[in-house]
Amino acid sequence: MDTNAFWDLVEKSREGEGNCEAQAERLGELLGKLKPEEIVAFDDHFASFLDKAYRWDLWAVAYIVHGGCSDDSFEYFRCWVIGQGREYYEAALKSPERAADNVELGEYAECEDLLYAAAQAYEAMTGKEEMPPRARSRPSKPAGTRWDEEKVQDLYPKLAKRFEFGDT
Repeated sequence: MDTNAFWDLVEKSREGEGNCEAQAERLGELLGKLKPEEIVAFDDHFASFLDKAYRWDLWAVAYIVHGGCSDDSFEYFRCWVIGQGREYYEAALKSPERAADNVELGEYAECEDLLYAAAQAYEAMTGKEEMPPRARSRPSKPAGTRWDEEKVQDLYPKLAKRFEFGDT
């Protein structure tokens, strides 16, 4: 599976009802039509895109949008960003504030369910609870410069104002 095929599946999963659970279910159905090795390849691409978005600047956006953001919440935020499709994801990586484009005040932009869609499809197809082990190294810390929680709104003042975060 190449990158284009990965993003095509993400885009197809976005069709229909817009909530996270429905998208993850549609993605699982789409993955269930593939060969097991293609499901594994999809999961590898997903992990790679998740890792590329493991950045302090994006975490700052998630922190502002959610009024705080744990490491788990940041992972689910990155899943949500991937779930918004290729153009959205690439725009967010280029300009982190864009990661909040589709978020409304008070809304949690998280989609943990997308994290498990490939594993669930693989298990349904093969009966195996785990995908085959793959050699991949995951980043141990976010890329970029760490920010101070007390001053995070200074990084993106317009975003902080929009999401009523901090002293803005």
